[in-house]
Amino acid sequence: MRTRLADPSAVDDVVQDAFLAAWRDSAGYRGEASPRAWLFTIARRIADRHDQRGRRARSAPTEDVTLAQLAEAAGHGTPDPERLVQRAEAQAALTRALGTLSAIDREIIALRDRAGLTGPEAAAALGLSLANTKIRLHRARLRLMAALREEVGDDVHPG
Repeated sequence: MRTRLADPSAVDDVVQDAFLAAWRDSAGYRGEASPRAWLFTIARRIADRHDQRGRRARSAPTEDVTLAQLAEAAGHGTPDPERLVQRAEAQAALTRALGTLSAIDREIIALRDRAGLTGPEAAAALGLSLANTKIRLHRARLRLMAALREEVGDDVHPG
């Protein structure tokens, strides 16, 4: 859902609403898709409705954090802070590259590569055939790699 909704508090609301809807409609589950794909389908529909309404949820309050907690979270005292910075830069580049993709491309990558759904599960969640899902995923991954190469240069190699 994070790929569909930019506001983290909206993501929390959609996920919560999806679980409530699944619980209320559990008798409606027919077993045609995996429970995971069924739940993603419910969440996707709720996110679509959320987008249509344009509703913004309230932001989470900030918490008081001690300096020691901040230092620990920042990696103070870790043996290789440069590696941490490199990983953060790589993650930021990936996030920017994902941001250049269409919502459809981001969604299929999120379902398959981030959420770990199988091809049939992702197809059921998206309401597509398995063949169409595979084609869209392949094209989305190619677009992501092209955007990532543009973001960081030609030294990116798929791995």
